Amino acid sequence: MDLNNNNFNDQTELRARGDWNQIKGQAKQKWGQLTDDDLDYQEGQQDEWFGRLQHKTGETIDDIKDWFRRTF
Repeated sequence: MDLNNNNFNDQTELRARGDWNQIKGQAKQKWGQLTDDDLDYQEGQQDEWFGRLQHKTGETIDDIKDWFRRTF
């Protein structure tokens, strides 16, 4: 189920929140130019957040979302 319509399964999202520090570390390893500020996610601002990651990494938003889905 995706109650907040962010294209992530709610169970996946809840699990990710618990492992967020680990996931941030993996994201910084994959995309070395990312900082903690870049990975600072604010609830309800996922479009802006993905746009910021797209700008910093040069990846498409779909590729970034796919990476996060695989990582969770």
